[in-house]
Amino acid sequence: MIQQGDALTNQVTGETLIFHRTARATEGESVLIETIVQPEGFVAAAHVHPHQSERFEVLEGELGLRVGSDKLLARAGDVLTIKPGTPHRFHNAGSEQARFLCEIRPAMAFESLIETMFGLAADGKTNRRGMPNPLRLAVIAEAHFDTVRLPAPPAFAQRAALRVGAACGRMVGYEPTYASAKPASALVAS
Repeated sequence: MIQQGDALTNQVTGETLIFHRTARATEGESVLIETIVQPEGFVAAAHVHPHQSERFEVLEGELGLRVGSDKLLARAGDVLTIKPGTPHRFHNAGSEQARFLCEIRPAMAFESLIETMFGLAADGKTNRRGMPNPLRLAVIAEAHFDTVRLPAPPAFAQRAALRVGAACGRMVGYEPTYASAKPASALVAS
């Protein structure tokens, strides 16, 4: 379980997340993380939070964002709030690290999803874009469907496909969460 002050790093995507406020500390109201994205770093995929807003406050560097159909460049001092249901993704658009505060409201299962995806990356169980194999991803995506999903196809089509893919994934032993085989110090530094 993530605690305030914990830091998780995803070497594949070049992201480090430092948890300033956890779901537990806010009774599920929000999660506040400081995100550091190395040059050429990125979030694993374009996504939608159907029930959560996401507020970005850039502290340093240049953050490239795709929000809906808009391409944006945010720099230190810029603040952007992404409404629930809005497709988005980000990447470091500069040659230095980008650093921003990110607040997710409400928290929902955001921390569980991050622990799972970063743990898989740490153990070499993702591709170069930070995504696990399709059957494992289906199990994870089905369990976290209210927290995050793809921008397309429509939710009903994703849910139908995930039902089949997740059933197959569970048959081969995949779980909706994942704990890294690496020692905790390799993923979390307090």
